[in-house]
Amino acid sequence: MKLSVLDQSVIRKGENASVALQNTVKLAQLTEELGYTRFWVAEHHNTIGISGSSPEVLISHIASKTKKIRVGSGGILLPQYSPYKVAENFKMLETLFPDRIDLGIGRSPGGSPTTRLALTDGVRRSLNDFPRKVQDLQGFLSNQLPLDHPYHEVTAYPVSGKSPDIWVLGITHRGARVAAENGTAFTYGHFINPENGQKAIDYYYEHFQPSSLQSTPKVNVCVFVICAPKQEKAEEMALSLDRWLLSVEQGSDTRILSIEEAKRMKLTAEEQKRVIENRKRMVIGTPAKVKDELQRLSEKYQTEEIMIITNVYDFQDKVQSYTLLAEALK
Repeated sequence: MKLSVLDQSVIRKGENASVALQNTVKLAQLTEELGYTRFWVAEHHNTIGISGSSPEVLISHIASKTKKIRVGSGGILLPQYSPYKVAENFKMLETLFPDRIDLGIGRSPGGSPTTRLALTDGVRRSLNDFPRKVQDLQGFLSNQLPLDHPYHEVTAYPVSGKSPDIWVLGITHRGARVAAENGTAFTYGHFINPENGQKAIDYYYEHFQPSSLQSTPKVNVCVFVICAPKQEKAEEMALSLDRWLLSVEQGSDTRILSIEEAKRMKLTAEEQKRVIENRKRMVIGTPAKVKDELQRLSEKYQTEEIMIITNVYDFQDKVQSYTLLAEALK
């Protein structure tokens, strides 16, 4: 099984974005040494507890601080942007770091309606335009826009020998359909929606159409994972993630709490139900237990690659989790 990483550069309560971003770079260097396949960073806006607002900049920095691990976005919020500019950014990255760049793209609005309007400078853009933008992005990356396309004579520079790999991120069969019809790789967000994954991936494999940039289907699945030497320790670490997800869902302060603060937090009956429901998005336990659960998910989702996201308070706990997992799956 291949292991990869998605990191959201979450800010710990009492610290700042600078520390969170430094830890993201340290984690990329560590997971490269441990043999992880790729390291992706997220895009979030107007969110107090997540510092990753510009994945293109962060990708460049991480790639310059590592040697061989693939680095990419999970993912660029394409509905808000010009496909031409996204293509230029990632062709630049691919030229600087050949055969190491992944371009993950998603349909998410990126935040509240006001935040989205700020991203588009007041232009109201439809999320339903996402499939067309994926096609335009592929055309700019490959320099193969149709002859009747209004931007056919526009070239995305720099021109190099290879384009970055494109991954469409999805949490329903809609994302799987866009990936399949356009011949891109597909990432399923189990850490967001654990219910629809099998249906989405079955659809992707059944309907995949080869493209000029990718000839065969390729899938990975992203899962919240917390791994510790003992089950009790892993469950304790997960308390911070439980409370953090509640904050994300409620739109409140999304800085991640310490275990002690999480224990002191009083939950309503409804919040307790949400914690139980959110645990379906996670794999929590000892290396042996986590290994078994990930192998089960690998078989269910028909993929050899699992992408790990570990949002816990203590950075050393996070380091230990990724280390134990890599050792368990050697």
